[in-house]
Amino acid sequence: MVLPEKKTPPKQDLADLSALVFGPSKIGKTTWCSQADGALFLATEPGLNALEVYQVPIRTWDELRSTCREIERGGHGFRTVVLDTVDNAYRMCADHICGKFKVEHESDLSYGKGYALVNNEFHRVLTRLAFLPYGLLLVSHSMEKEIQTRTGRRTRIIPTLPEKARKIVLGLVDLILFCDVDVVAGPDGKPITRRVMRTKPSPNYEAGDRTGRLPEVIDLDFEAFLKAFSSGASRPVSVDNN
Repeated sequence: MVLPEKKTPPKQDLADLSALVFGPSKIGKTTWCSQADGALFLATEPGLNALEVYQVPIRTWDELRSTCREIERGGHGFRTVVLDTVDNAYRMCADHICGKFKVEHESDLSYGKGYALVNNEFHRVLTRLAFLPYGLLLVSHSMEKEIQTRTGRRTRIIPTLPEKARKIVLGLVDLILFCDVDVVAGPDGKPITRRVMRTKPSPNYEAGDRTGRLPEVIDLDFEAFLKAFSSGASRPVSVDNN
């Protein structure tokens, strides 16, 4: 192996980055992703009927791996891969491992072996996708989880992935984008709601921005996101994945 002689510059193009986009159902995650440059949906669940998009229906883990190999070969015009949802992809991975070892559930294999096999396979395929020269958007839903802190119990909003899969995904992506509803007072004092993306770590929800380019809150609008990303600072920062 030849060691590098120069530092790798930060990636400047959104289509070179990977992101987790999560939030409640029907808030607009899929619509937002559909506006990414050269988007190709790997659809593991229904929900694209209202959108005109390029999509490959994914029903099994083998279909996902086969499609990833096809994408990797190139010769197409796609620039962004959208896995919608990554939750279903993880379940397909678990079903694949269970079928391979002829068990009903990954816990049926001894000493945590089933869970380790599922997580290793899931990590392997997602990492391979992330290393391709395309953007990667992983879509997930959100849920509230009660956690214990030094000052008591509180609720935090996190992706609906199982714990191990969640850690794999959070460690893999450059951006963790939480889609939410913001309520502010209007000119007449009455509350106004707007759909937003939250990009910075918080005790109340999962979010993060390794690029350091994004403001803390952006309207859930792809053009607004692109404008913020293009005009933001390029100094990298760390994402808090805890």
